[in-house]
Amino acid sequence: MSDLRPGENRPLAGSGVSVSVSCAVPVDVSALLLAENGRVRGDADLVFFNNPVGPGVQYRHGAGAPDVVAIDTTAVPSDVTTVAITASLDGSGPATFGSAPTLVASITAGGETVGFEMTGLTTESAVVCVEVYRRGDAWKVRAVGQGYDDGLAGIATAYGIDVDDEPTPAAQPTAPAAQRAAPAAQPTAPAAQRAAPAAQRAAPAAHQVAPAAQPTAHGGPPMHSELFAPQYAESTEPGIQKQGSKMCKVAMNGEVMARSGSMVAYQGDLRFEALGSGGIGNAIRQRLTGEGVPLMKVSGRGDLFLANASSDVHLIDLDGTDGLTINGANVLAFESTLSYRIGRVSGAAAASNAGLFNCVFTGRGRIAITTDGTPVVLNVDQPTYADPQAAVAWSSSLQTGVKSNDTFNLGTLIGRSTGERFTLSFSGHGFVIVQPSELPPGGMIGGTGAGEQSGVGGALGGLLGR
Repeated sequence: MSDLRPGENRPLAGSGVSVSVSCAVPVDVSALLLAENGRVRGDADLVFFNNPVGPGVQYRHGAGAPDVVAIDTTAVPSDVTTVAITASLDGSGPATFGSAPTLVASITAGGETVGFEMTGLTTESAVVCVEVYRRGDAWKVRAVGQGYDDGLAGIATAYGIDVDDEPTPAAQPTAPAAQRAAPAAQPTAPAAQRAAPAAQRAAPAAHQVAPAAQPTAHGGPPMHSELFAPQYAESTEPGIQKQGSKMCKVAMNGEVMARSGSMVAYQGDLRFEALGSGGIGNAIRQRLTGEGVPLMKVSGRGDLFLANASSDVHLIDLDGTDGLTINGANVLAFESTLSYRIGRVSGAAAASNAGLFNCVFTGRGRIAITTDGTPVVLNVDQPTYADPQAAVAWSSSLQTGVKSNDTFNLGTLIGRSTGERFTLSFSGHGFVIVQPSELPPGGMIGGTGAGEQSGVGGALGGLLGR
């Protein structure tokens, strides 16, 4: 195998090109399909772990070996002139390539292999390794080795993908709108009363099991159990509804978005499709922030039952006047009429279990969320503060910040603290949902929405997950 020097190019023989990228620490490999202007045509032109197949380009996870990008040059669209192969640190090892072992790209085409070692990297956390590009009717490879300090997001932005994580300013709702939203976190008494007759209507069906059972050989009575009582019967209401206190039922006739791994049962003809984090931009931001929701799309006709680590379930109806900012680990399911993005928690510059980023939901529709215990919903009509580990969700229009509570003195110097050193502050008009626990579903290290049914989330969430 011969080696390429930085900036050197070589012709490629044959239409099948394989590029593998290796390093002694974990890296994420991706490919960008670039038009003549050097930019992607759209988000789908980023081929990576969450979007592994593009026109003429395929990403293959190495499963312990180096990741590979396979290119069929005959299938690459005519308006794509370059395929850029990149590598970025995944956050589980060194922060920069300057403190990582040497990054090596190997390019194989027509039975010939050339290598490129990327040396001299310092503060970069992502690198454009090589470019496979057209030259007339032929294809060539160029050794690049150009780095970016802001990871995969920096590369994606440089090539035309929008990964802006600043939340779009939301219209300030009036106080009545915020007050309308607050009660939605908990079903109103009439709604609960409407659900009770539905459960009672379903109860006789459950009880039919007992009369239908024949007496046993020894003449014993048919089957009986308190489980056949009305409170255990399934809800018959349409859409997303609570099923008891720790489960939700979705009466399906279409589609719904749900947390991956949250299905505990279903009836009927349902299909499940993994969606990662909900779009290319969200997938990149989740990789950077540890925040987000691993999603699956469920479609078809039937009944779907969802739960997450036996957490309490609550329903919130968004009417489009305000958004909902929520820790991704607390999202269970939502209607497809809602959209979400990963947004920065404004003013929260201190490290906390709420993290610097949360999920922001907007639009009109219903969302099912989870809490560790029965929460309180605070109406923000005066300065309001909450432990960042206990604040589950709040109106997106609220202004947030961080307040320091401990007085700096000799006690803090020798390690004494009130245990409430920082709190999140809220002002404006809206509501805050606070759970009676400082342990969010992601575990003791929070701010991590990527956890699945086991409650593991983010880069560190698995260390102390529940």
